[in-house]
Amino acid sequence: MAVAIVTGASRGLGRALAEALAGRGWDLVLDARTADVLEEAAAAVRARGARVVAPPGDVTDPAHRRALVAAAEELGGLDLLVNNAGILGAEPLVPLDRHPLDGFRAALEVNVVAPLGLLQEALPLLRAAPAGAVVNLSSDAAAEAYRTWGAYGATKAALDQLSAVLAVEEPGLRVWWVDPGGMRTDMLAAAEPGEDLSGTPAPADVAPVFLRLLDERPASGRYSAQSFLEA
Repeated sequence: MAVAIVTGASRGLGRALAEALAGRGWDLVLDARTADVLEEAAAAVRARGARVVAPPGDVTDPAHRRALVAAAEELGGLDLLVNNAGILGAEPLVPLDRHPLDGFRAALEVNVVAPLGLLQEALPLLRAAPAGAVVNLSSDAAAEAYRTWGAYGATKAALDQLSAVLAVEEPGLRVWWVDPGGMRTDMLAAAEPGEDLSGTPAPADVAPVFLRLLDERPASGRYSAQSFLEA
C-alpha cells in the first residue's frame, strides 16, 4: 500500500484529499491540532478501508513532525507528503498597514518553516519510495496582488520558492506546488466574512486534481487546479 502524510487534514481540502486517497487504497497519516475533530475525520477515512494514524499536534512542533514521519514508517514508508496545513495570520484579513506582526510571524512558522521542517524529516523515506512526491499548497495570492492578502500571500510565495529549489535539489522526486483556487472552506470564510461563497467550489470538487497529478506525474512545477478542471 502507498502511504501519505496529509497535514491540516481535519477539514477542508486536507480532509477531502485524505478521503480521496483512501478511496484509491492509500494508507494515511493525518495531522491537525484539534484532537476530536481530527479523530472524526480519521474515522471517515478509515470507513473507506484505509489504515489511518492520526496523532493530534501542531506542525510547528519538531517532536510532532518526527511523530508523523515515524507513523508513516510504521505503515511501511512514505510515498507522498502533502503540506496542506496553513493559517491566515489575521482573521479577518487586514491591509498591511494594520497587519499584526505576531500574526505574520505565526503564519511564517506554519506556512513556511513547518513544511520545510517536515520535509527534512521525511526526505529519507521519500527518496527510498519508488515514486516519491511532495505537494505544497500554494495560493493565487502568492503570485497576484490582492488587497488584504499581502502577508498570507508572502508566506505562500516563500513556500513556492522553497518548492522550486527542492525540485532542483531532488530530481528523483516529483515536487508540485499547487494553487487550488478559491474553495468553500472555513479559512476563506474567516478571511473575508460576509462574502458570498455559494458559487465557490467545495474542497471535494478540487481533490480530484491532486489524484490526476499522482496519475499523470507531470514534471515538478507550479500548477493551478483551475487549469486541470478546465482541461
